[in-house]
Amino acid sequence: MSRRRSGSREESLLWRTDQLDDALEQGGEELDPQRSGAAVALVSKVRERWELKGGRTVVALAGATGSGKSTLFNALVGEEVSLIGARRPTTSRATAAIWGGAEDPSELLSWLGIDARHHVSDQDDALDGLILVDLPDFDSTAQAHRVEADRILERSDVFVWVTDPQKYADARLHNEYLAPLQDHETVMLVVLNQVDRIQDEGAVEEVKEDLRTLVAADGAGDFEVIGTSARMRTGLDDLRAAIGEVVQRRNAAEQRLVGDVKGTARDLLQDVGDEEPGLDPQADRALVTALNQAAGVPVVLDAVQRDYLRQAGDHVGWPFTRWVSALRPDPLKRLRLGDNPAAITATDVKTALGRSSLPPPSPAARSGVDLATRQVGEAAGAGLPPRWADAVAHAATPYTGELADSLDQAVMNTPLRARNPLWWQAVNILQWLLALLAIGGLAWLVVLGAFGFLQMPQEVPTWGPLPIPVLMLGGGVLLGLFVALVSRALARVGARRRRDAIEKRLAGSVAEVAREHVSVPVKAVLERHKQTRQQLQAAAR
Repeated sequence: MSRRRSGSREESLLWRTDQLDDALEQGGEELDPQRSGAAVALVSKVRERWELKGGRTVVALAGATGSGKSTLFNALVGEEVSLIGARRPTTSRATAAIWGGAEDPSELLSWLGIDARHHVSDQDDALDGLILVDLPDFDSTAQAHRVEADRILERSDVFVWVTDPQKYADARLHNEYLAPLQDHETVMLVVLNQVDRIQDEGAVEEVKEDLRTLVAADGAGDFEVIGTSARMRTGLDDLRAAIGEVVQRRNAAEQRLVGDVKGTARDLLQDVGDEEPGLDPQADRALVTALNQAAGVPVVLDAVQRDYLRQAGDHVGWPFTRWVSALRPDPLKRLRLGDNPAAITATDVKTALGRSSLPPPSPAARSGVDLATRQVGEAAGAGLPPRWADAVAHAATPYTGELADSLDQAVMNTPLRARNPLWWQAVNILQWLLALLAIGGLAWLVVLGAFGFLQMPQEVPTWGPLPIPVLMLGGGVLLGLFVALVSRALARVGARRRRDAIEKRLAGSVAEVAREHVSVPVKAVLERHKQTRQQLQAAAR
């Protein structure tokens, strides 16, 4: 009797199937098409078989040509149901023998695609619920027979592999059928038929042990090989008892499908990595740097610095030359950037809805972005299978037009000005006081000149050797120029600080664009990979 030495079901069939189904959905095109196609078909088969679960167990007798499979089938049934003859191959279509009549097997047999059906009259309680199927030979010279055998084997609950002393080491049996069934020990039986052809009883045990070793080497499991002779009717009771044991457990269908799901999930694990590499901080920083160049951030920072100096000149410059700065264009407005507290005009609306006037990125800047995104993709996809690595690389390479628009909007939406320093106002007041002082001195001198022209007597107050009007004019002018020069030096320091502050703001805005267009899509692919891997591992566990 075939025995599985040990084993237990860890998770339910439907739970494993759901895990496999979810993994297929998450993995998508990153899974091997052939393996994923087989998995999709398996999920469909599991759901179909589960709807037909009932109490029936489908046991398929499978074997090579000349193994005596049909003779063994008739011996188990007790009647000549399956045709036997000298011409090979004999079995051209599957035949089902049905034990027990409490449950109608028609729907299940229709799903199996078996038309030849025989209800066994000599009922055996141990076999109640059994549907025994005699398959066409899986090595038949007729391709239609092989296809039919494989199709029903795919939908059977239990496999009874029937071989004989001449073909028990057949490569096709071991390589194509037994080797893939490493998760099906509980629903497999191994039969060495026609043992009556071996004259020496000791040799029979040697052949059975040799077959057992071969099956174990296939990875299909450690079995006790059942020796039978349909012609001599020996070993039939052991085989019937082994089949009855499987039937009485009433879970062969589930165990068979669990084995299918585990094996399929294990195959699909070849298409995922052992872990997710994650994003490389160094590559991320290089990407932000490249995007800064592509977004024209250096140009903007230069404009911010010039704008600060221009505003500083309007507040702390010499009042008599401030009108000159009005002739200079606003560096931020030229780029359609900056805050404009004035009323919104049609031009402002176009600016808000359109783009800035920043120059387009140079070929070198575009190449830098391409290189940086490629490095992000390569770092994040390192160690992943090719399809997943390609998906990561694709996610790390956003559409150039969308990326350019997002960078432009990020720069436009970043505040490029800040509150004016308080010392500007104090210096501004001082400058106007000095200007008024100079104007007062000049007016005084003009009045004195007029009095002199009219030869009117006048007395000019002095401070030391210098007349006070001259001191007022000269002091107002010289002190105003001095304050302007000192303030301009201070403004240069402030402009550098303002540049540094705005640089941090823009870096944050550009980093957000990098996160949205590169990091988030890459993380999404890596998360899909993680979910796929974990669900396949759960299904294969």
